[in-house]
Amino acid sequence: MTFREAGRDDLPAIVRLLADDPLGATRESAGEVIPAAYFDAFDAIDKDPNNAVIVAEVDGSIAGTLQLTYIPGLTYTGGERAQIEGVRVAAEHRGGGIGQFLIGWAIERARERGCRVVQLTTDRQRPEAVRFYQKMGFRPSHMGMKYHLRDGAQTGDL
Repeated sequence: MTFREAGRDDLPAIVRLLADDPLGATRESAGEVIPAAYFDAFDAIDKDPNNAVIVAEVDGSIAGTLQLTYIPGLTYTGGERAQIEGVRVAAEHRGGGIGQFLIGWAIERARERGCRVVQLTTDRQRPEAVRFYQKMGFRPSHMGMKYHLRDGAQTGDL
């Protein structure tokens, strides 16, 4: 297994991974041709030195992915934090340790960079993911909240 920064050519495989679960299937578009918005987002991530999309390869194919973002902040005495997002492992590789190695790799990059905190969110509808992250040492220390801007379904819209 190898880890590397993703390239534009990896995007169709990454989008398929993002769409390959019940929640992703409702919000991703992994058809034959993926929307240009994915390429625009990838280009923005690729240009930002504080952002990277990482892929895990097994035998030349993409078996997992995540996005790693470094966030400067004033808390923790001006300490930087690492945010892990969009973690997916291909169905045929789940349970084989790829997720553990991928998250461990990201934690080590954050440690090497001097980050004070590594954080992530996971949907409560993914209890297996919650258990996995807790087994990796993550703790549910805060309550995450989201305000979706596109669907207009928020109560108390401003």
